[in-house]
Amino acid sequence: MSAAAIPRGTIAARGLSRTFGSKQAVRPFDATIGPGGVTGILGPNGSGKSTFLRMLLGLVPPDAGTAHLDGVRLAGDGTAVRRRATYMPGEIAVYGELTGREHLSWLVAGRDAGALGRALALAESLQLPLDRRVRGYSHGMKRQLLFSGALAPDVPLRVLDEPTEGLDPTRRRQVLDHLRDEAARGVTVLLSSHHLGEVERACDRVLFMKEGRLLDEEDTRRFRTRASRLVRLRFPGEVDPAALRAALAETGLRIVRIEGLEATLLVEDDPPRAGLARLLQARGLPEPSSLVFGELSLHELYRELYGEEGV
Repeated sequence: MSAAAIPRGTIAARGLSRTFGSKQAVRPFDATIGPGGVTGILGPNGSGKSTFLRMLLGLVPPDAGTAHLDGVRLAGDGTAVRRRATYMPGEIAVYGELTGREHLSWLVAGRDAGALGRALALAESLQLPLDRRVRGYSHGMKRQLLFSGALAPDVPLRVLDEPTEGLDPTRRRQVLDHLRDEAARGVTVLLSSHHLGEVERACDRVLFMKEGRLLDEEDTRRFRTRASRLVRLRFPGEVDPAALRAALAETGLRIVRIEGLEATLLVEDDPPRAGLARLLQARGLPEPSSLVFGELSLHELYRELYGEEGV
């Protein structure tokens, strides 16, 4: 896609990659985010989510690839793209000697005239003690302070790294509600997370990352549909893995995972009963001791994709 063809309010990455020493933190992949809506990058710790976000804004220089944010090409130190976006880092770095009010003023310095008023109003809605010095804030309060600063400026793009990390359930829900409000105004929101519940609640679309690679991407409605179409089978006794895989392949269903005596498949037929019928009638397939269909959660889908538990 040429730069001229990228819509305003869109984040477009083409082949961005970054290596630190011998570790390839982000492998080249393409992604187009927006315009508008909330997109989540989901993946386990160390999957490259934070590095990818920092590269988009020029905070970490990419080794290769290009990016455009709201029609502006990432170049040099990234100042031009950062004028079109706000950023909330995953790490906590604050000036403890400042009050919350003073810190918000510093965070939005150089932004539009109404940014400070919006930042203060948001912080007050989160019940932050704005006249207290930030050194006395808890971890969660500091994150809410950074969040208030990131949502205040009038820009078309928000890039947020783990915005709800360390927050209690009430504050987490408030933060996610604010992000949905931003999307309703037409702002493009990109956030990273490893919390499946908040991705399901807040995001319209999900990018799945693991070990620096983009594994998959889809909207959350389809994500939920896919979780509901997983069928998990457990077989009794000793089953030859090669024979089991061959028998399952004959069903025409997509094999997601086979581990020991347990297999998980994706039923893509519409309606799904045709695929289930092929599965139950498959020749050479041992009779399962249990079969679960349509009841697997997003946490279980995450486990099927990544081989580890989500949170």
